[in-house]
Amino acid sequence: MDRERQIGYHTKRDKSKLINRLKRIEGQVRGIQKMIEDDRYCVDVLVQISAINAAMKKVSLNLLEDHAKHCVTDAIQSGEGDPAIEELLGVFERFTKS
Repeated sequence: MDRERQIGYHTKRDKSKLINRLKRIEGQVRGIQKMIEDDRYCVDVLVQISAINAAMKKVSLNLLEDHAKHCVTDAIQSGEGDPAIEELLGVFERFTKS
């Protein structure tokens, strides 16, 4: 499957939302670094890490949805569905591993 063809389905609004979300996550990661530098209580740090994990999962699910709705759908319609579906299943497998 041609990866170049898969790029570009995000509207400017959607792309902006994803980038803003990632910037917030980046800020949270810097906050955790500061918490550790300041010897903050471990549970407080862990709660923040959990929040980052949830935020990253949300970004991932948004991207996965876009990929399934656009890239995989287009691949199926163009007769290249099997490799696209296999790739999607591989992504699901990585998501379900802990």
